[in-house]
Amino acid sequence: MIRIFTDNTQDKIEVTDALEKLIKSVAEGVLEFEEIDEKCEVNVMFADNEQIREINREQRSIDRATDVLSFPFLDAKNGDITVSDEDFYEGYLSLGDIVISLERAKEQAEEYGHSFEREAGFLTCHSMLHLLGYDHIDEADRAIMRKKEEEILKKLKLTRDE
Repeated sequence: MIRIFTDNTQDKIEVTDALEKLIKSVAEGVLEFEEIDEKCEVNVMFADNEQIREINREQRSIDRATDVLSFPFLDAKNGDITVSDEDFYEGYLSLGDIVISLERAKEQAEEYGHSFEREAGFLTCHSMLHLLGYDHIDEADRAIMRKKEEEILKKLKLTRDE
């Protein structure tokens, strides 16, 4: 089970109930795939390109827009999570923050020729895996992460054809 707190700070793309439901179902799908049984919570911020660029500049010293940012709260490496009592709030394991540029998601969906929903689902899946300690800095880790993303999205019926 996952609890998602959303904050829509942009006005370029409508945040519908269906989009919020999609984000939650993908986050739950990642936790199920990774066999995480704890009740978890995640904060999701919907931004536009300029807002995510500012966050990227402030937090990572990279002065450019990106599609998604992940800020893990836990000590984790490739799904192996170290948890203490302080990591829980109201009985929920706090995984971290996700910032999604809905503007960039729409642009990439058009660029890649698939639905906005598939792109938003992919970005959520990608970011959730980061919160669980997966990364793509080197090629071996990138291959592991990409394989997991594709398997999770296929299970959720969010393939590139969608």
